[in-house]
Amino acid sequence: MVYFAVNSPSSCPGSRAPSWKWIVCGMLLLASAINYMDRQTLANASVRISREFGLTQAQYGNVEAVFGFAFAAGSLVFGWLADRMPLRRLYAWVLALWSVAGFVTGFVKSYDELLVCRTLLGFFEAGHWPCAIRTTRLLLDERQRSMGNGLLQSGASLGAIITPLVMQALMTSELGSWRLPFIVVGGVGLLWIIPWFVLLKGNDLRPTVAGPGEAARQTGGSFAQVIFSRRMLVVFFVIACINTTWQILRAWMPKFLQEGRGYSETHALTFNSVWFMATDVGCLAAGALAVWLARRHLSVHAARVLVFAGCAVLCAACVLVPWLGKGWLLLAVLSLAGAGALGVFPLYHAFTQDISSEHQGKITGVAGVAAWLVPAQIQKLFGLLADRTGSFDPGLALAGFLPLLAVVPLWLFWEKSKSSSP
Repeated sequence: MVYFAVNSPSSCPGSRAPSWKWIVCGMLLLASAINYMDRQTLANASVRISREFGLTQAQYGNVEAVFGFAFAAGSLVFGWLADRMPLRRLYAWVLALWSVAGFVTGFVKSYDELLVCRTLLGFFEAGHWPCAIRTTRLLLDERQRSMGNGLLQSGASLGAIITPLVMQALMTSELGSWRLPFIVVGGVGLLWIIPWFVLLKGNDLRPTVAGPGEAARQTGGSFAQVIFSRRMLVVFFVIACINTTWQILRAWMPKFLQEGRGYSETHALTFNSVWFMATDVGCLAAGALAVWLARRHLSVHAARVLVFAGCAVLCAACVLVPWLGKGWLLLAVLSLAGAGALGVFPLYHAFTQDISSEHQGKITGVAGVAAWLVPAQIQKLFGLLADRTGSFDPGLALAGFLPLLAVVPLWLFWEKSKSSSP
């Protein structure tokens, strides 16, 4: 069996500067931002699109659901490809294809065409995470990954922060002006490919053969052994919980604010940008805090679980939503919940990176199935519940509890690594 390790810059012809790997992480952050800009254009224009096509809440939930189902399928495909194809080329292809899908959405004429475009967008956007997580796994050591993953995940918030501002700048009072932002955002995504190919050369991000001691620590056996291991069962449960919470908050926030609490479109989009700033702070703070605790007081595992649990408690603040009307207290509670909802992700990714470097892409891809099949079905149920009750409140309150459930298996059933280094 061939074992894999970091293709260290110092081992390449012409040694790279120590900052090179963090510059690459910066490119991953930008890719995450573009990923979310293409994704969030729909949520930010959801009220306008619903009016133009006459959508019920359940139909809008279906639009989010087909995205999730396609993302699950794409996770399998690109998870397998990420372990077999050069990441430099594969990453560029998936980013280009999802950008084109987002661009074309600006020209849809019906609900059915919208479903097709969101399906294609979900499928190709799925390639981002197997490629990105495998890249940070190759670049960074165990102590650095929570922070590297935090940078990667924070790009999602950065893109989501920018998107409402872009929407406000490009949309006019005309109902159909929601189309232009889709076209602009989709076109901008293609520009990322240029610096990516400038920064990375053909042999970069290719794993090399590791020594026997390091190989024993990095691999987790055959792929079948990995998938049916206790750690992977924990991963499936954890990602289903945390991604359901995140996707509900991400997709329904603008609708909730406008249709559920009576905010204007301008106020809803402005707060949506602020909300994603809060999620970005939560994401970066969670990664940094886990590193700090591991270096000073706790084991790597204990530090990650403790910070994860703290973020989960913040998410649970959503239980207060049904009792809060329009005002600053509601917005503060939503901001805290958002910070926790995204803060758990860099820690989750660090857990998956401890399982096997050889199968990292496939692990991310297979976990992506659980990450998206469950939320996709919940999106449909959330829309139905909103139609039947006339309120978004019960669904938001229930979604906030899920990350707390995820803490239990991480603490009780995650087998501790023999490596004690922070």
